[in-house]
Order: sequence, then structure tokens, then C-alpha cells
Amino acid sequence: MAAAFIGCIGFAMLSAQPATMTSARADHDVAPETDPNSDFWRSAPDVTMARDANGTPVPGHSTEVRSRWTARNLYFLFICPYRQLNLKPTPDTVKETNELWNWDVAEVFIGSDFDDIKRYKEFEVSPQGEWVDLDINLHNPHHEEGWVWNSGFQISARIDRAAKIWYAAMRIPFSALASQAPGPGLKFRINLFRSQGPASDRIEIAWQPTMAATFHVPERFGLLKLVD
Repeated sequence: MAAAFIGCIGFAMLSAQPATMTSARADHDVAPETDPNSDFWRSAPDVTMARDANGTPVPGHSTEVRSRWTARNLYFLFICPYRQLNLKPTPDTVKETNELWNWDVAEVFIGSDFDDIKRYKEFEVSPQGEWVDLDINLHNPHHEEGWVWNSGFQISARIDRAAKIWYAAMRIPFSALASQAPGPGLKFRINLFRSQGPASDRIEIAWQPTMAATFHVPERFGLLKLVD
């Protein structure tokens, strides 16, 4: 009986209408930029992340995420208010940083496989411009080994210490996400996250709360839809 009840919960999670964010087409590609008032980002559609992984509001950390796309790339901009930064003392912005998730990061989990939802990609960027990308396979008990994959994505980041906001931009090649050519109406499975602050005051911020001690709950993903 308990197993049947759990199965019903799982079915409901997958069947419920997921939250949807949109990504607007851009006329041309640009280098990843962090100015929200730029021509590229000013009118981009956005969503807000304002709750932790359990769905509890996180005052002072409401995070705006914008998205745009071109024929080649998918873009994200994170606007991240903070109280206190938790930065890696020796940042390396030339090569990727494994286990970057132990520090302050903005994250995109995104997948094109609607049949096997345990397969997706993970992209992270820190306030200092460190980065890591992972090919996630939750069928593998050590899915963190996916960090050796290389998507070719590009990032930019900066910290406005006076305003206590940090910004992160990502440019992800569609070739790293799906074999299908991008176009209006194309959808991906997606969730967005932030890890913020020192261990004594760690705040985990999610677009779609996972209701678990991990971000890796694909049943809780929302949707990203490409639009004109």
C-alpha cells in the first residue's frame, strides 16, 4: 500500500503542469555580458527565485534570471543580491573548477530528454568568474564525475560590492544541449539555483523547490520555452 502511495506521488509530480519560463530570440550573438540595462538584456523575459529548496521564502535574496537565445546559443543572466559572499580563496578562471558548488554559485540544470529525465546538463558560475559544466546521469551513483565533460559554454561575472549584488551571464551552445535545431516553441526541462553565503549561514535558493536536501530532483524541474 505504501509503495503504491509513493508511486502515485511520483506520477503526480511528473503529471502536474510544470512552471514555464521563456527565452526570447535575439538577432545576433554577443559575448556574455552582465549589464542588465544593455540592449541585449533590457527587454529579456525573466523569472524570480525567492524560495529555498523547501519552498520557504528567503528575504533579501530574491534573484532575477533572464534568458535569450539565438540560432547557436542559449543565454542566461543572473542578478544576485547577497548579504555575505563565500568565495574560493584562490580562484581559477582559466580552467573549470571541480566542486565549485561548495562556494557561491549560480546554476542552470537543463535537459532535452523528456523520456529519461535523469539525464541533463549542469552549468555553474561563481561571482569571481569561475565555472564548471557537468553531463549529469543520475543512473550513475557518482554523477558528479560528469564534470569532465566540456560543453564549450562561456561565462562572465562581476560583483557590485556597493550595491551588494553580483551578476553572472552564461552563453551555452545549443550543440551541447540537444541534436534538434533551436526554434520558437522548442522546450527544455530546467531548474535554476543559487548557493549563497558561508557554511554557518548557507542559503540555497531555487526557482522550483526540490523539497529535498539536493538540487538533483529532476521530477521538480520546470520548462524553458523558446519564443520569438
